[in-house]
Amino acid sequence: MISKGCEQCARGGKMVLFVYGYCDQRDCFYCPLGENRKNVHQVYANERPVESDEDVLAEAKLMDALGTSITGGEPQEVMDRTCRYLSLLKDEFGEDHHTHLYTGITGGRENMRRLSEAGLDEIRFHPPYEQWGDLHGTEWEDILYTAREEGLTPAFEIPGIRAEPEFLEFLDEGAAEFCNVNEFEMSQGNYERMQQEGFELQDDHMSAVDGSKELILEAMADHERVYFCTSVFKDAAQHRSRLKRMARNVRREFDDVTEDGTLVYGKTYADPESFEALGVPEEFYTVKADHVEVAWWLLEEMVDDGDVDDGEIVEQYPTYDGQVVERTPLA
Repeated sequence: MISKGCEQCARGGKMVLFVYGYCDQRDCFYCPLGENRKNVHQVYANERPVESDEDVLAEAKLMDALGTSITGGEPQEVMDRTCRYLSLLKDEFGEDHHTHLYTGITGGRENMRRLSEAGLDEIRFHPPYEQWGDLHGTEWEDILYTAREEGLTPAFEIPGIRAEPEFLEFLDEGAAEFCNVNEFEMSQGNYERMQQEGFELQDDHMSAVDGSKELILEAMADHERVYFCTSVFKDAAQHRSRLKRMARNVRREFDDVTEDGTLVYGKTYADPESFEALGVPEEFYTVKADHVEVAWWLLEEMVDDGDVDDGEIVEQYPTYDGQVVERTPLA
């Protein structure tokens, strides 16, 4: 079973709203947050630093977001902020804008009520790893029922450290709606701690941890309400699909969109009047303050024919900051 939130994420339609970088669970050896996100107050919409509500809305519109995932740090540690953003998104995009939130604490009934009233649809709990297998009869069991009573869809989202049958029991008992298991990964933020715990990367893989995937799939993946999210899927389906959504929204008529969701065009410092003199259709180029941007294939032809002395093919992300991926000189 794939939740509505996961379905939107797979389509690249989920904006990631990072609301707070602090978390009370400071000893999680597998925490993937890097230095720019860990223990910071800065809010990010995807990779865009948020300085105003308009930044959040602009990023959602840039990617034509179908919904938003709220993450941190710990979003429940800044309830006023979290609820304000939830209300903002629902007011702007309507009830169909699906929202889910990741949390590592239970929070209690009052928080569940506030989140629900602000517009949260789905809450995904990540209990401390040390308590896995002993969650029944604790606040973690209680909060699943409390969240549902307050109008939220309760679920688990856990790192794939090991198979844990207790999560399947919660599903069968009707306490949790689904359980997402993310392939266990090493990142720049947790690499040293993970190595100290004895974990190593899979051969020929940049992030996935060796040894856990097969055991989890064998023990848990047959359950109809367990979804195993691989690191390859996160990159290929989620990130690239999100970039493609952005690219479709911002591309000019002469921009090419690659399979990775980047934009490709040509750039030259040639006299803009030469384009008009050569009869280049207006839709194939645009004049900037100190250069001309043009269809890359057309610029390549113009350089080859001697109509333009030089230029370059530019590949860049369709994000708010337009980060350049590669420049290929033409001469």
